[in-house]
Amino acid sequence: MPAPIALSPLAWAALRYGAVTALAYYATRNRTSEPKDVHHDAALNDLPEGLRAHRHRAEGENATHAAGRLRRTVRLGRSGPGVEIDASAIGRLRFRRVD
Repeated sequence: MPAPIALSPLAWAALRYGAVTALAYYATRNRTSEPKDVHHDAALNDLPEGLRAHRHRAEGENATHAAGRLRRTVRLGRSGPGVEIDASAIGRLRFRRVD
């Protein structure tokens, strides 16, 4: 009788991995291809590198606007193949008084 008890954790692990794989497969197959929004892409491309944040106050509203961009190139060896990583983000946090 020890064999079924020893296989039980393996069965649960296989079930979990199978469920995650099936969900990932389902998500990739049902996704429709949408074109990029050119205006949003241009706004992210125009961001300067680094982090910026500034506060804005107007008409009972306090807001903080933030933007950041990180561009790096990672290479395998000195002249080997590389990958450019470009991460850009724009954010806003706003508080307004509600009466």
